[in-house]
Amino acid sequence: QMTSVEEYDANEAMPEDDPNGNTNAAPGPNRWGKSHAGAQELQKMYGELKWKRRSEVFGISAAIISFIVQGTILVSGLGSDVWWHPFLSLFLGALVADFISGLVHWAADTWGSVEGVIGKGFIRSFREHHVDPVAITRHDFIECNGDNFLVTVPFMVTAIYLQLTGNEDTVREWRPHTWFLFSLGIYVAMTNQIHKWSHTWSALPGWVEFLQRTHIILPRWHHKKHHISPHACNYCITIGFMNYPLELINFWTFLESIITKLTGSIPRSDDMKWAEKTVHSE
Repeated sequence: QMTSVEEYDANEAMPEDDPNGNTNAAPGPNRWGKSHAGAQELQKMYGELKWKRRSEVFGISAAIISFIVQGTILVSGLGSDVWWHPFLSLFLGALVADFISGLVHWAADTWGSVEGVIGKGFIRSFREHHVDPVAITRHDFIECNGDNFLVTVPFMVTAIYLQLTGNEDTVREWRPHTWFLFSLGIYVAMTNQIHKWSHTWSALPGWVEFLQRTHIILPRWHHKKHHISPHACNYCITIGFMNYPLELINFWTFLESIITKLTGSIPRSDDMKWAEKTVHSE
C-alpha cells in the first residue's frame, strides 16, 4: 500500500514513484525512473546539444557578474533609500518570480514537443523530469541552472546601464524598481536550484531546510503534489506561494480550456507520449 504525500518521510532522494501515487495500474515495472526508456532517450539528447552547454556556461558567468555589479551599486546607495522600499521590492520580486516560474512551467509541461531548437533545447528537460523526477538531482550546477541564469542577463544589464548613465534624480527615482529587478533576477536565476532542492531528501544544508520550512523557497512537501499524475497542479516552483491563489481559482485549467477551444490542442498530450515509453532497459 502506498504512503500518502503527507505521511511520506524519505531519508534518501525523492523516489520517482510510491509517495506520489504514480505507479502503473497494470502489473509490471514502475512507470518512472532513470531506467525508463523515455528518460534515457531524453537524457541522451542533452549530451548531443553542444551549443546548449556553451550557452549555459555563458549565461551563468554573465549573470553572476551582473548580480555582483548590480548588488554593489544597490548596497552602496542604501543611504538614499526609503527604508521600506528594498523590503517591499524584494518581496514583490519573489512573488513575481514565483508566478513567472509557474507560467513557464505550465506552458512547457502542457504544450509543445521535443522537436526543433526550442523543443530539444528547452522543452526536453520538462519531459525528462516527469518520467524521471529525480534526474534533476543528478544534474550539475550548469545543466540545472544555465537557462534561468541566462534569461536574467538582459534585465540586469539594462538596470546597470540606467544606474550608471542616469542623472542623480533619475537614479534615485528608479532605485525601488532596480531593487525589484535585482530580487526578481536572483529568484528567477535560482528557481531551478530551488526546484532541485525540493527533490532532494537527504544531505541538504540546514539553511536550505530552514528556508523550505519557512516557505521562503519552495518546500519539498509542497512540490510533491505536482508529481501526482497528470502533473497538472502546483506549477509555481520558486517559493510556491502563488500556487495557493492560482489553484483556488483554477487558473491553469481556465487557460487550458481557452487554448484547447481556440486551437484544438490537447493539454499534456506530448508529455503522455513520453510517459508511455514504459520499456525498461535495466
